[in-house]
Amino acid sequence: MKKRFEKFLSLMLVFLLVCGLCGCNGSKTEEKATETKENKEVVDLSWYINFSWFNTDWGTNMVSKAITEKTGCNIDFVIPTGDPNEKLDSMISSDSLPDIVTLGWWEYEISQMVNQGKVYALDELADKYEPYFFQVVNDEIVNWHSSSDGHLYQYPNSAMTPSDYEQYDNLPSNQVFVVRKDIYEAIGSPDMTTPEGFVSAVEKAAKMFPEIDGNELIPVGSTEFNELGCDSFDNFLLNFLSVPYVDKNGNAVDRRSNKDYIAWLKAFRKLGAKGLLKDEIFLNTRTQTSEKIATGQYFCMIYQYTDMADQQKTLYSNNPDGIYMAVDGPKNLSGDDYSLPGTGINGWTVTLISKTCEHPDKAIKLLTYLISEEGQKMTWLGVQGETWDYNEEGKPEMYPEVTELLNKDRAAFDRKYGADSCYWMMQNDVLSAQWFEDDENDPITQLKQWTYPYTVYDGQYTISFDTESEVGKIKDQADKLWGQTLPKLLVTKSEKEFDRIFKEFEQTRDSYGYDKVLKALTEKINENEQRLGLNK
Repeated sequence: MKKRFEKFLSLMLVFLLVCGLCGCNGSKTEEKATETKENKEVVDLSWYINFSWFNTDWGTNMVSKAITEKTGCNIDFVIPTGDPNEKLDSMISSDSLPDIVTLGWWEYEISQMVNQGKVYALDELADKYEPYFFQVVNDEIVNWHSSSDGHLYQYPNSAMTPSDYEQYDNLPSNQVFVVRKDIYEAIGSPDMTTPEGFVSAVEKAAKMFPEIDGNELIPVGSTEFNELGCDSFDNFLLNFLSVPYVDKNGNAVDRRSNKDYIAWLKAFRKLGAKGLLKDEIFLNTRTQTSEKIATGQYFCMIYQYTDMADQQKTLYSNNPDGIYMAVDGPKNLSGDDYSLPGTGINGWTVTLISKTCEHPDKAIKLLTYLISEEGQKMTWLGVQGETWDYNEEGKPEMYPEVTELLNKDRAAFDRKYGADSCYWMMQNDVLSAQWFEDDENDPITQLKQWTYPYTVYDGQYTISFDTESEVGKIKDQADKLWGQTLPKLLVTKSEKEFDRIFKEFEQTRDSYGYDKVLKALTEKINENEQRLGLNK
């Protein structure tokens, strides 16, 4: 009896001790619960996207609703209706920046916002509100994007390091040469790798198909022309021709003066003189180009396959033979393989949090969530149990009916689900490459796979300068001069006039002091190679 009583007393003491401990922690537990409740209070954040073509809503599909529930952040996207940079410049000067800002990594407004103290240092916000940020970001990417003061003001999407390309063999370039499948096959699937063969194929397509599906055929398509030129006819074409960035001594060169590039510009000029470079390619916005891709109006174009993915799926659902397919296109005069860039460590866009944001704690938590693996699965795959789950091999896999809608009707997919990087602002392509296997039923797959053998890492060459510096001003002036010159070269009626215009461009550009730009590029390339470990 005594032992039983002693045991009872011991149990009571333990019970009281546990209750005491619980009592001591009761306030902390309650505080934590209150804190969690406060974190889940939904706030509105404005998010500026510096691309006028972006038209995705928030709060109407499954993914955006789930992200709001997870983070307590509702997003109001702010999209420019005219010139994006004019809109952004206006907001910077009037100190009316939205809470979050996403723009191309190369835009001069980034250094402007940082130098003028318009944006928060993300590392300082993370220290104060969300230390988990440091666990989800890539240290190499953080070091690369940090400013000279040691702080991180921007974080990129789609950034990749050289080691990523060593580890994975399914990281594609985005740049492809595409032809409309049925027209290409109807004209005999010709060789379009030489200037002569290219011109001949375009002429034959235009003659056989003056109209296609009730629309006028546009023999050659392109990306949008702007004040700096046109990617299809300069940056992309230069990569297809494997035009080097440096000479054998490692000095930066003027890629536009390359003889093979000039030969190809003259081939396009010849098409222009024959009326086969239609006026609309010089005038169309990206939205208008996308509409024409969706109706299959172009015969051929050097383009980015992700920028035509939705339209390709529309074409495929209407007529599988009327889609675009990747084939060998322009090559240099030696017939060398292409050097098509994968995504570099700069990424595609960068995102910043402005100091006008009333809820920077929520903003940094939102970015942290989106960067995290959980957030990436949400934006890429959707809501687990609703759009995807793990298969028998332990890999995430979208449900068949979800994939079917994605491949059939992208717009309907976005409205209903909002996955597959519909919200791409913090997308991580390396993670997605681990989750997704190439779907042979996806009409984009052939375009992507075509690039695999030619994809190279060239992140060391993607360089921008502060436009307020001397070199930055010279480069900006030279780039805008090229933007004025390129259309003239393509539409001029004679090769003699082409040579005159090009020589005038070179002389004017050199008069700006362009040699200083080449010297600065050489120094920056060498520095980048050291930082990336590419000069070993």
